[in-house]
Formats: sequence, structure tokens, C-alpha cells
Amino acid sequence: MEAFLVSTGIVALAEIGDKTQLLAFILAAKFRKPVPIIVGILVATLVNHGCAGAVGEWITHLVSAQTLRWVLGVSFIGMAIWTLIPDKFEEEDAKLARMGVFGTTLVAFFLAEMGDKTQIATVALAAQYQNLAVVVAGTTIGMMIANVPAVILGDRIAHRMPVRLVHGIAAAIFAVLGVATLLGAGEGLGL
Repeated sequence: MEAFLVSTGIVALAEIGDKTQLLAFILAAKFRKPVPIIVGILVATLVNHGCAGAVGEWITHLVSAQTLRWVLGVSFIGMAIWTLIPDKFEEEDAKLARMGVFGTTLVAFFLAEMGDKTQIATVALAAQYQNLAVVVAGTTIGMMIANVPAVILGDRIAHRMPVRLVHGIAAAIFAVLGVATLLGAGEGLGL
């Protein structure tokens, strides 16, 4: 349950103000069809985070538990710092060939998530908890918690969110996870 809750919370907080959330706002304004946009976000996230989580679990078989603990601890601290750096959205992320609302959302979200902090967090969380299904379910729910309101409410909520505060909370959680991992929390998980 811890893996699910931590994965959900971290991604939901980290996603606020993220480029993929900005993409959700733009797609919602452009197409005004929330259901195919939401389904596109869900499918893109499941595939992207599923692959990222698989990489995270695979990494656990390549390195020793001690090395993995240090890599994860430093990675979580790095994620804390990265979370405090605002994302820049490229308009090109929203311009795709005519594939319909679902297809455009699916491809745009999948590509926008490549190398994004929430994808990297999924890799680290899957390595930390070694429970692919639970981590991917959590990160996907976190993504949906942040992006569904963006699609449904669009500009009405965009300027009301305290993005810096939310990013600060997410950064603090990443930092605590990093320090706890470096201090040996998770040794019961084989780390």
C-alpha cells in the first residue's frame, strides 16, 4: 500500500505545472472533447510508465543492493531539485498530424513524458519498491489526478493553483525519500 500511495502522491504533486499538464490544458482548449483526451492521457501514461517501471525493476537485477540504495537515494534527491525547476512547454508538443483527438493526445502525451520527471520518478519508484503493477498503478492515478481537472476545467483553474507551493511539497517528499533511502529505509525490500 505504501508503494501505491507514495507513487500516487509524488506524481500528482510533481505533475502540477508540468509540461504534460500544460499539454492537457492546450488539448482541452483546442479540441473541447474531454473524454477522448482523458482516455488518451490514461493509455499514454499506462504504456509510458509501464515501460519506465519495467526499466526500474530491471535495474534492480543489474546492481548490488548497496549500489542500488545509493543510486536511488541520490536519484530521489536529484528529483527533489528537478521538481523545483519550472518546465518549459514547447508548442510543438501539441502539433501532430491529424490523428483525431484520442490519437493526438496519446502520441503527444507519450512523447511529452519521455525523459520527464514523472517518468524518471516511475523508474526510481519501481526500483525502490520492486512492485511494478502497484507503482505503475500509483503513478498513473497520480497523473490522472493532476491532468483530469486540467482537461475538464481548463483555464478556470490554471491560474489559481499555487504551483510553487505544490512543487515545494513534491520536492520535500522526494528529498525525504532520498535521505531515507540513503539511511537504509527499504532494506526490508532487499535494497
